[in-house]
Amino acid sequence: MIRDIQFYLSLVWRRLYFIVPIIAFCTLGAVYAAFTLPPVYKAQSRLVVESAQIPGDLASTTVQASVVEILQVIQQRVLARSNLLDLSSRFALHDDQPELTPDEIVWDMQERIELEIPYNTLNQAAFVTVSFASADAEVSAMVTNELVAQILRENVAMRTGVAAQTLEFFVQEVARLDGEMAEQGRKILEFKEAHQDALPESLNYSRERQSSLQERMLQLDRELSGLRDRRARLVEVYERTGRSDLAGESLTPEQRRLRQLQDERASALVIYSSDHPRIRSLDGQIAALEAANIQLGLGTETAPNFTPFDLQVSDIDGQIDFIETQKADVDAELEALARSIEATPTNAIALGTLERDYDNLRLQYTQATASLAEARTGDQIETQSRGQRITVAENAVVPTIPAEPSRKKIVAMGIAAGFAIAGGLFVLLEILNSTLRRPADISSRFDVPVFGTVPYLWTKREIAVRRAMIVAGLSLPIVGVVAALYLVHLYYLPLDLVLEKVAEKLGATDLLDRLKLG
Repeated sequence: MIRDIQFYLSLVWRRLYFIVPIIAFCTLGAVYAAFTLPPVYKAQSRLVVESAQIPGDLASTTVQASVVEILQVIQQRVLARSNLLDLSSRFALHDDQPELTPDEIVWDMQERIELEIPYNTLNQAAFVTVSFASADAEVSAMVTNELVAQILRENVAMRTGVAAQTLEFFVQEVARLDGEMAEQGRKILEFKEAHQDALPESLNYSRERQSSLQERMLQLDRELSGLRDRRARLVEVYERTGRSDLAGESLTPEQRRLRQLQDERASALVIYSSDHPRIRSLDGQIAALEAANIQLGLGTETAPNFTPFDLQVSDIDGQIDFIETQKADVDAELEALARSIEATPTNAIALGTLERDYDNLRLQYTQATASLAEARTGDQIETQSRGQRITVAENAVVPTIPAEPSRKKIVAMGIAAGFAIAGGLFVLLEILNSTLRRPADISSRFDVPVFGTVPYLWTKREIAVRRAMIVAGLSLPIVGVVAALYLVHLYYLPLDLVLEKVAEKLGATDLLDRLKLG
C-alpha cells in the first residue's frame, strides 16, 4: 500500500510540468474574471403581509383570496411586459444598449428582478423580499423602491377593486330582485282582482253562502207553495160564495158598517115592506156610506173599484212574483257560486305558482340584502385599509457592497477547476499509458512471479531535459503573472492603485493601510 502511494506520488512529481501550469492558468483566469467582472448591486426591501385589523367574526371582508394567491397575481402584474418596458424607459436602464430588442429588454429585466413569495404562510407571518440587480447602487435602490410601491398600489387596487365590484354586483342584484318582486306583486294583484270571487281564501265563505242560499231557496219554495195554495183556496171560496172574505176580516171599517147596514136591511125586509120607515132609514144610511166609500175610492161591495178578492189575489200574486224574483236572484247567485267553487282549485294552483315565485324572489331579495350589507362593510374595510394589507418592513437603501460577483468564490472555483482539469488529465494519461513500470505490472500482466528488477537509468541529458521542463512549467505561471502585472501597470493602472481596488473589493482596506504604515 505504501509502495503504491509512493509510486503515484512519483508519477505526480513527474507530471508537475503540466499539472502546475494548468492549475496556475485556471487560477489566473479566475482571478482575472473575478476582478474584471463589473460589480452588481442588489438593493433589497422586505414587505410583510399583516392580518386584518378587524376580526373576521365581527366583520369580514369580501376579498377571500389567500395571501399566496394575491401575491402571485401581483407578481404577474409587476412582471408584465408593458410594466418592465416602462421601468426600463423611466430609469434609463438600457439606454447604453440601444441594439437590444424589447423582448431582450424584458428578459433582462426579469432576470434582474427577484421577488420571493412565501408559499407556506400557515400560522406564521408572511414576508416578501424584493430586489433589483444593477451595476449602479443608486439605480438598484430606486428601482427596488419603485417595485415596492407598485406592489403596494397593486395590492390596494386589487383588494378595493374586488370589494367595489362585489358591492356593485349586490347593489344591481338587489335592484333587480326588487323590480322583479314588484312585477310579481302586480301580477298577483291583477290575478286576484280578475278572480276575486274564486280565490282560495273565499272558498269557505262561498260554500257557507251556497249552503245558506240553498236553505233560502227551500224556504222560498215553501213560501211560494203556501201562497199558491192560499190563492187557490181564495179563488175556490170566491167562486162558491161570491165573497172573498166571509168573515169580513179583510174589509175596512166603512165597508164593514156598510155590510152591517145591508144585513140589517135584508133582515128588516123579512118583517117590513120596502116603504117602511125603517127600510127607508136603512136605505138612506146605505146610500150615504156607499157615496162615502166611492168618494174614498173604496167603492161598494156591490160595485167596488177593487174588490177585496181582487185585492187579496193581487196581493198574493205580488208576493208570488216577489218570491219568484228572489228565487231567480238566489238561483243566479247559486250558479255564480258553483262556478266560483269549481274554478277555485284551478285559481288556487295558478295563484300558488305566482305566490311561490314571489316567495322565492323575496328569499333571494333577503339574502341579497344581507349580502349587500356585508359587501358594504367589506368595501369600507378595504377602503379604510382595515383588512389584510401589505406594508413595508424595510425600505431599500443604497447598497455599499456589491452582491455579485462573489470574487472569493470565483477564485476558489478557478483553483478547484484547475485541480480538477489537471487531475482528470493525469488520470487519463495514466489510463492510456500501458507501459510496464513496476514489478506488479509484470506479475499482473503475465501472471508470473518477479524475482528481481533492473531500474531504468536516466542519462544526464534526460535528467537535464526533465528538470528544464519542470522548471519551465513552474516558471511559466510566475512569468505570466509578472508579465500581466507589468502590462496592467503600463497600460491600465499603476499597481498601487490596482492593489487598493483589490483590497477594497476584498474588504481588506484596513489590512492594506496597516501594511503601508508598517
